[in-house]
Amino acid sequence: MIDATHAAPPAVQHIVVMGVSGCGKTTIGPLVAHELGLPFTDGDSLHPVSNIAKMAAGTPLNDDDRAPWLEIVGQELAASANGLVVACSALKRSYRDTIRAKAPDAVFLHLDGSREVLGSRLEGRSGHFMPTALLDSQLATLEPLEADERAVVIDISAPVPALVSDAVVRLQQTV
Repeated sequence: MIDATHAAPPAVQHIVVMGVSGCGKTTIGPLVAHELGLPFTDGDSLHPVSNIAKMAAGTPLNDDDRAPWLEIVGQELAASANGLVVACSALKRSYRDTIRAKAPDAVFLHLDGSREVLGSRLEGRSGHFMPTALLDSQLATLEPLEADERAVVIDISAPVPALVSDAVVRLQQTV
């Protein structure tokens, strides 16, 4: 990994670590934030209680459920004058647009992986409100990043240290 104490100070960055459940947002996000010298917020902590209850019951969120949450994610990014890394699924272009409406300089770090890798990760964790059964729903909802979106896509099959190092280098190139 890159040693943040020896890296040049980064320009203010507002980064959304995105992807479906099980891709590693809450593992990779804090590590990337640390390497860049930025704070980290788990977007799941910004969900209204009603959304958490719905997901825990195995019901996918709809766009009306997500709208206030995505606005809050964008507001959190915009309010951080020194930069921030937020984990947020941001599966659809319209969701990313909602975030960018509040934080126009947001860069999306998409943690991308196969159904098999994602499923095995979900099966191996406990205590999370997102059941494995909703993975297919999320994969069906995921819209690829488009050319006009500021983004970095990372394959999650790499070991974590290599993944973080690659993400940091590529994110620094987007500034």
